[in-house]
Amino acid sequence: MSDHVMACIDGSGHAMAVCDYAAWISQRLDAPLTFLHVLDNHPPPDEGNLSGNIGLGSREHLLEELAMLDERRAKLAQEQGRVMLEAARERAIGDGIAEPHVRQRNGELVETLSELESETRLLVLGKRGESAHLASEHLGSNLERVARALHRPILMVPETFSAPERVAIAFDGSKTMRKAIETLAASPLFERIACHVVMVGADVADLRSQSDWAVDTLNNAGFEAHGAVRNGDVETTLHDYCREHAIDLLVMGAYGHSRIRRLLVGSTTTAMLRSADIPLLLLR
Repeated sequence: MSDHVMACIDGSGHAMAVCDYAAWISQRLDAPLTFLHVLDNHPPPDEGNLSGNIGLGSREHLLEELAMLDERRAKLAQEQGRVMLEAARERAIGDGIAEPHVRQRNGELVETLSELESETRLLVLGKRGESAHLASEHLGSNLERVARALHRPILMVPETFSAPERVAIAFDGSKTMRKAIETLAASPLFERIACHVVMVGADVADLRSQSDWAVDTLNNAGFEAHGAVRNGDVETTLHDYCREHAIDLLVMGAYGHSRIRRLLVGSTTTAMLRSADIPLLLLR
């Protein structure tokens, strides 16, 4: 049960892109696809349980009516979720998925995804959920928490789908990213897709050697791989490279575990999550 592509569906504008990217990955990996809708048991204060807000002068019948209102609201949210899941299932079938699965769960998103981690091969999320602010650089609170909590690959997607044709891999020579290169080389995910290995740092022999190793590993596995070593700020350099080479998807390591690495890598990961306008695949 650990082979499912898990796609989180909500009422945001990213839902259709989540469906399409998840279907694309499911087909590339020949893996089953599951759409997940999570009903949050702790909605925002302005949308939550109103029965505790009456204060002085409350009457029993008002409390009963408010309780009924909360119950109706919960039922409507559940039904809306079912409608979204069915729409996602139909869209995936239209994308060529024979038997997409749907699941609806009650609970908090990060906790629910952690519970389902053993069933998940790769997770697909929209950059912003339906409750997130619409500012372009706002990062939905759930996304960063999910990225830190889960140990599965996570694909964060923008609002529109485009089948990737050129992929960039932000390679730093770390153990995590060396393992990622070997995993990608053995995976059908990026078959017949041009792969660019990008290292950010002074163009010295050590970085060139590490870049050559990554490129050779991918080329030896039958990929069309290119290497680049650039100096500069990591976030700016990666964005510039992706723009110059019309990159459709960026792969990078997620948050590190040591305190120093978490500060360095984590800050870059968060910055890229906020500013990326192409899909971002996070690997642990």
